[in-house]
Amino acid sequence: MKQFWRSIRRYILPPIGYFLARAVGVTLRIEVRGADHFDKVSGGKILAGWHGSTFVAANYFKGQGVWTIISKSRDGDMQDKIFRRFGFKTVRGSSGKGGARAVVESIRVLKSGETMAFTPDGPRGPKGVVQPGIMLMAKRSGAALVPVGISADRRWLAPTWDSYMVPKPFARCVIQFGEPIYVPRSGNDHEVEQLRLKLEADICRNQAEAEASMGHGKPEAGDDA
Repeated sequence: MKQFWRSIRRYILPPIGYFLARAVGVTLRIEVRGADHFDKVSGGKILAGWHGSTFVAANYFKGQGVWTIISKSRDGDMQDKIFRRFGFKTVRGSSGKGGARAVVESIRVLKSGETMAFTPDGPRGPKGVVQPGIMLMAKRSGAALVPVGISADRRWLAPTWDSYMVPKPFARCVIQFGEPIYVPRSGNDHEVEQLRLKLEADICRNQAEAEASMGHGKPEAGDDA
């Protein structure tokens, strides 16, 4: 029975997950701050926010043709189906499988001027730490890195490594864009590392400001404010 469920869940769970996400998503009141930081970028851009905040972003960017990277795992197969229903375009790969190919494909997409949503501390953490893959993508493509903070005034936080946030129905939400960061193609390892730390700090700052504006301090897993 367990094996049978594993074989069919990839077909059953994605439409259910999408339906539930949209049922909540249509009730959300999403405020956007710092939109000029996003709008003023010409060419490719990488929206960089922490792994636990994708629910609000998926609903806000629905149908806009934004790209994202989804792992090639079984769970990734289900996530891929859900994000495609939201109108995202996907590149498949992760640090564990297909990562190099995903980076090459992402660079091609960004060079063509597309927008990519990326969780630089995913898919397994550590939480709040920018991994080097996003820096390579930005350096090779010339795309701008746009730090993003996301919060909601009333939400559930899952007891997972990323404290995944699901807003409650009719919650107020905020998406806050920060100043874009560019990684020079001629940058050496030290310069790229300094920019990686800057991106990490900028995401944290925008996330903290978004949290504070929604009435939260430092959220803990299981918070159901």
